Amino acid sequence: MTSGGVTHPGYTHGCLAYDDPATLRALAVEQVSAGLAAGEQVWVVCPEDRATVTGWLASVPGVDAARRRDALRLVPVGEAYRHDEIVDPDRQVRAYVRATTEALTAGHTGLRVLAEATSLVRTPAQRDAFARYEHRIDHWMRHRPMSAVCAYDRRQLDDAAIAELACLHSVTNADVLFRLHAGDGDSVVALAGELDPSNHRDFAAALERADPRPVAGRVVFDAAELRFVDHRSLLHLRDHARRHDAVAVLRTPSRAPARLVDLLGLSEVRVEVVR
Repeated sequence: MTSGGVTHPGYTHGCLAYDDPATLRALAVEQVSAGLAAGEQVWVVCPEDRATVTGWLASVPGVDAARRRDALRLVPVGEAYRHDEIVDPDRQVRAYVRATTEALTAGHTGLRVLAEATSLVRTPAQRDAFARYEHRIDHWMRHRPMSAVCAYDRRQLDDAAIAELACLHSVTNADVLFRLHAGDGDSVVALAGELDPSNHRDFAAALERADPRPVAGRVVFDAAELRFVDHRSLLHLRDHARRHDAVAVLRTPSRAPARLVDLLGLSEVRVEVVR
């Protein structure tokens, strides 16, 4: 998938790692309040029953009227996703494309989703598929009137499991050193944070799951917010470029990666120093 176009002004793709249910409840109130104020249709997707979630949202002004006019939907996880199964990334993206179109047709300004997705990512196979879905939906909604926050319960998932998913969001409270998410303009992917010896394998996995495709023979990475990259991660960029018979372009304000690329003789990686 390519990015293209201009980032939608309402774009948000966040990840919340939490260990206190009160944090999830507060996020639900925040997202529902903001979404209704913006004229969006809001979905709260979580394993709790509708009565419980209704109680969470009792303080939101106009919440009952919002439900009556279908501006607010309380959706069990099993209705929005294939509960306790392995998510089909492309099928799940199509489902949210359809939901966003229906929300717009009904007169809403867009679709906002809060999804408590812990039960969908318990196993390695589930996380692999869901991570692929996360990046695909991130690309789609960056330029469309959909936003989402994904929540994961630290009491059920360890830090490494959460990091696999959190690193694919543009915003997260999880303790991850790098983030890989949809880029703008001709940048298929944006990179932020630090790529060092401690996380280069995690980066390789995220890159393989995102699988950014070349445009006109180039895969452009916006590294404006990438503070550090070591040679191992540059090798992963080279390998990705080779798989797609393309050139990986790292667009960065730092000159250090260019020196590494020259030193290693990475002909498939090009560094564009920008200010």
